[in-house]
Amino acid sequence: MILGGGYGGIKILNKLLDGGLPGDVHITLIDRNPYHSLKTEFYAIAAGTKADREVRMEFPEHEQVDYVYGEIEKIDVDGKRIFVQGLTEAVLYHYLVIGLGCEDNYHGIEGAAEFTESVQTISRARHGSVAVGDLKAYGKVAIVGAGLSGIEVASEIRESRPDLNVRLLDRGETVLSAFNSKIQNYVEEWFAKNDVEVIHKANVEYVEKDGVCNNGVCFVNDVTIWTAGVQPNYLVRELPFAKDGQNKIVLNDYYQVPSHPTVYVVGDCASSVHSPSAQLAGQQGEQIADVLLALLNDNAPEQPKEIKLKGALGSLGKSDGFGNMLQQPVTGLLPRLAKSGVLWLNKRH
Repeated sequence: MILGGGYGGIKILNKLLDGGLPGDVHITLIDRNPYHSLKTEFYAIAAGTKADREVRMEFPEHEQVDYVYGEIEKIDVDGKRIFVQGLTEAVLYHYLVIGLGCEDNYHGIEGAAEFTESVQTISRARHGSVAVGDLKAYGKVAIVGAGLSGIEVASEIRESRPDLNVRLLDRGETVLSAFNSKIQNYVEEWFAKNDVEVIHKANVEYVEKDGVCNNGVCFVNDVTIWTAGVQPNYLVRELPFAKDGQNKIVLNDYYQVPSHPTVYVVGDCASSVHSPSAQLAGQQGEQIADVLLALLNDNAPEQPKEIKLKGALGSLGKSDGFGNMLQQPVTGLLPRLAKSGVLWLNKRH
């Protein structure tokens, strides 16, 4: 049973099917949507520069795979069953992979959940796209959070709607705190050149339908987009497993829950020394598939090797970008082309 058809779940599914899955093993994948979607591109949907058809792909068809589409209501790890909205009976499993991803973390800020748009699901990104696209000339858009998602949303909206007033609220002293100072300075200069207002040391106190209050100053705003932190899916947070300080499930070296070794966790729900990313989820998925293939073929699995990430890429509109490539900070057209190449490979494979 695989919960979630995101980067980790789809990598596990494909590798199981290609890696010698025994003929008597059956896989069930449960997802709210009848397709795999490329979450790293949701910012472009929200900005209105891409149609969602460009960032979704059909799940593979195979005689040993069934799909259940719907919202998961409960994960019963003791009874080894999954309750899905609309189904009268629970779906049973022997092995479980949890890859349900993350959702926005509003940090208890009043009004944030009710009055902000999001890029955490394709449905919410579509909703945000309508909100931004329907704005009249000179409308005001605020993006809360200046990490990778916030930077890409702000720059894409600026390129899509040059008439809008775009404001980026950053709680730090510089954008992209996890990146090299060369990249930080480059992105700051891009925003200055393209008339995106960046407010540093922001402290959003509450959000209203038509405004945001920051450090005691409340300003009128038409659309507010939240990119200021994520947390594991609420279903994962409710599970009776040991978790780290970010509510991610603590695992052993084989991605198993120590108290429930038939339960595996991948991606944003799994405790890791690395920051969440599609690349991390994909590599974890490959390793989990190797462990499962060994067990399902009655072999002892090899301990997964240490994960080594290849870097991170971000976009500033359609012709500019930034990233860490070969452990070096790179800016301009090259990282933007590289990101497009990664997207093409994801679609192709």
